[in-house]
Amino acid sequence: MTDSVQGALARLEPFAAGVIAQQANNIDGSAVFPTHTVNALRQANLLGLITPTEHGGLGGTIFDAARVVERIAQECGTSAMVACMHYAGAAVLAAYGSAEANAEVARGEHLSTLAFSESGSRSHFWAPVSTAKRSEGDTVTLDARKSWVTSASHAHAYIWSSQSLDDPAASTIWLVQRGQEGLSIAGGFDGLGLRGNDSTPVSAEGVRIPAANQLGPDGGGFDVMMGTVLPAFQLMNAACSIGLMEGALRGAISHVSATRLEHMGASLRELPTLRSYLAQAHIQADSARALWLDTMAAAGSNRPDTMLRILQVKAAANEAALDVTATCMRVCGGAAYRKDLGVDRYFRDAQAGAVMAPTSDVLYDFVGKAICGMELF
Repeated sequence: MTDSVQGALARLEPFAAGVIAQQANNIDGSAVFPTHTVNALRQANLLGLITPTEHGGLGGTIFDAARVVERIAQECGTSAMVACMHYAGAAVLAAYGSAEANAEVARGEHLSTLAFSESGSRSHFWAPVSTAKRSEGDTVTLDARKSWVTSASHAHAYIWSSQSLDDPAASTIWLVQRGQEGLSIAGGFDGLGLRGNDSTPVSAEGVRIPAANQLGPDGGGFDVMMGTVLPAFQLMNAACSIGLMEGALRGAISHVSATRLEHMGASLRELPTLRSYLAQAHIQADSARALWLDTMAAAGSNRPDTMLRILQVKAAANEAALDVTATCMRVCGGAAYRKDLGVDRYFRDAQAGAVMAPTSDVLYDFVGKAICGMELF
């Protein structure tokens, strides 16, 4: 770990082990937004973790952010996903945003998120069907039906995709402030897992924003998505899955170590079958973590296999999390279905990763094309 990530994790640790862990069950049970986590990140000066130092941020890397997300996920999947989306948005602002927008992130005044997925293109997030049109007064008018936006009612602004102003086959990225006239947020989120992440549809009908809110060149949205957002999101989404596996294993191991078979005078961990299940699950989790760390090493040194690793890491971690958390449920038996143990929360939270764009199936197709020497798009 670099000095910067060690410092970030040191600032985060008291909050992760304290307020984030303490609020996790309440967030899950009541489907409330993890305001405590956002406040904790703000207090630790971590909302601006990857914002450049010239704008008042810490100047960290997306690798630092991934390590922070993984630590949060060990305690609360909802909080980790909110942090993941914030850092993905902050990465775009760091590369293309104004000094003012970056300074707001650095001061902890801006919680960011992505608004890419749409009803018309589903998990093909790189192909928006929403539109942007020039209007009077150096403004742009947006119309869209965004299908899932994490932190929709709590983010200060969205990193928003649309078709290009001049070419419907291309895309452009915008900064859109929440609360703009014409924006509507469709209720709250009440799902199986990640229950407090406030992921809900957002629609735009004739929303006018300053043309200066364009992030990157018109028609350059694909490059922003693939060059800035995809690597960051893949690493941090994988981090969520890895943290969830860690949390579930911790809970399962604690349960079998503390629970006794009184008639045998032994704990559950004395059963070879349960130890075997836990061993296999731990190997899966460690394998996913090893690939995650290698992906960051590849990206950090610009290795030739970097893009292949980026494509692989989310699918590998997401699928491993499905298996590992299911095994932890099995190991804990009926106790896993009680809320107080908490293993069921990790199991339910882990279901989201594989169906979150780019889905595992889409990534398998990308990886298959890459290793067969085919163009991805």
